[in-house]
Amino acid sequence: MRVLMFGWEFPPHIAGGLGTACEGIVKGLAHNGVETLFVMPSASGDEDQSATTILNASDVEVRNVSSTVEEFINKTKYVYVDSSLVPYVDPEEYFSAIEEMKREGRLETTVGFGQKFKFSGKYGATLMEEVARYAQVGGTIAMQYVDRFDVIHAHDWLTYLAGIAAKELTGKPLVVHVHATSYDRGDEKHIDTRVLDIETRGMQAADRVVTVSDLTRNIVINRYHIDPAKVVTVHNAVDFSGRENLQVERGVRDKVVTFLGRITFQKGPEYFIEAAAKVLKRTKGVRFVMAGSGDMMNRAIRQVARLGISDRFHFTGFLRGADVQKMFALSDVYIMPSVSEPFGISPLEAMRTGVPSIISHQSGAAEVLKYAFKVDFWDVDAMADDIYALLQYPVLSQFAAKKGFDEVNELKWNNATAKLKKVYESLI
Repeated sequence: MRVLMFGWEFPPHIAGGLGTACEGIVKGLAHNGVETLFVMPSASGDEDQSATTILNASDVEVRNVSSTVEEFINKTKYVYVDSSLVPYVDPEEYFSAIEEMKREGRLETTVGFGQKFKFSGKYGATLMEEVARYAQVGGTIAMQYVDRFDVIHAHDWLTYLAGIAAKELTGKPLVVHVHATSYDRGDEKHIDTRVLDIETRGMQAADRVVTVSDLTRNIVINRYHIDPAKVVTVHNAVDFSGRENLQVERGVRDKVVTFLGRITFQKGPEYFIEAAAKVLKRTKGVRFVMAGSGDMMNRAIRQVARLGISDRFHFTGFLRGADVQKMFALSDVYIMPSVSEPFGISPLEAMRTGVPSIISHQSGAAEVLKYAFKVDFWDVDAMADDIYALLQYPVLSQFAAKKGFDEVNELKWNNATAKLKKVYESLI
């Protein structure tokens, strides 16, 4: 069985959990005898292709300029629109991107038959344009490789238009994979209607919709009004291969409690900071680390200062690769207090490293993790109590670490992708 898969990022160049999940999926599928052609907007050439063949969309000449997917694949001149409602970009990065575009005069772009479009592959100010261009190139790739795949698989809204184009041009079945929805990324008053529209179109056009948790499945059915019969849950997993237990030397004797993720509304950073302040009223032998970046970074720094815990709080900025593993190795407790988390791979990675973890009930990971401590994201008192207990009672911490490690050791991509293979088989 062969799959044409559309993604946006792939390790080692990632901005979040999407790329990590894509790597785990293609490796798991390879173990289950499924070949993949993985398309991404801008490949660097150093991606691991041991389990997949990566196609760089930036190297592909557009061949399908004529309209076949209305509004998305056509002879359109894209005009840059100044809008800050772009996911994953903090204000500093956004305005910096705007100024760079002004300096280079890149406010309007066109691409025609036989031309290539150079994708940035980032989540920047031209993201919407790149998503639409990706649909054009995706259709071209589907036609070029039509004899080399049986199913189309598109990850998250960024690639849904490409998936739709590939389906309409080849007639092959389409699976869209929902890793997050607009209702997870922020409050409903600030939902980007352009993203919401693409998500809806993708789910409606798909022959199957795969969600990373039952939590997300319910959102897809109830908020997007998708037929429950075509929505399937395949929980995420964690990759143990090629990982070694790191030995790190601490510069302090204090215990370390870590938050690792985008510093955005969805991830609940303000609740982590409030809980930290409550713990520090009970003990001083602990430090709190917020690893990541995002649009709430400055607000988080001000909150820490206002609560008077700056001397016990550290901001690392965005971490990737080996630095993530080092951070887990330095941690005594990991916490993911997400307001709405479709799944959340990071607690699995922490528990795999032997770090006891606390997660919110509002996360998909809570459906599969029995030995993670669970609290409501808004209940900072319960959160603080769990942190304090794991720091002060070694037997409890050791029990949670051992049981957690054993538990996530069973949540492997090989098992998850065996379910995904069955989804493909049902469509062929």
